[in-house]
Amino acid sequence: MGVVPGPYPFGETVRILRTGPSPGRDDRGHPLPGPDESFDVPGCVVTPRESSPQVGGSEQQGRDTVVVGWTVYAPAGTALRATDRAKVRGVVCDITGEPGDWGRSPFTGARGPVQFAADRVTG
Repeated sequence: MGVVPGPYPFGETVRILRTGPSPGRDDRGHPLPGPDESFDVPGCVVTPRESSPQVGGSEQQGRDTVVVGWTVYAPAGTALRATDRAKVRGVVCDITGEPGDWGRSPFTGARGPVQFAADRVTG
């Protein structure tokens, strides 16, 4: 059985927060904010993602699990940018690293999901 491309029927909706290009600069030379180009991605699979405790640190000694965000599996073809953020379960997150496209299954030819790490925004 190959990877099912989504949207997943019992998945969640994740909002991708995107700002369009700046239309110019203000009187002080600062860039003006671009238009809101945010959109919803229904049918995502969302799983908790833990941080790796530092070797020998107190977290490792105490065996603490620290959830830092989520791994999101979005339907095939979901286009993400490095500057996007994601709103997952009501929490604004940075998209960390490069989103991974699973490509096509060699068994079925179906496209796989787009996987990305969503870290909670702190500060």
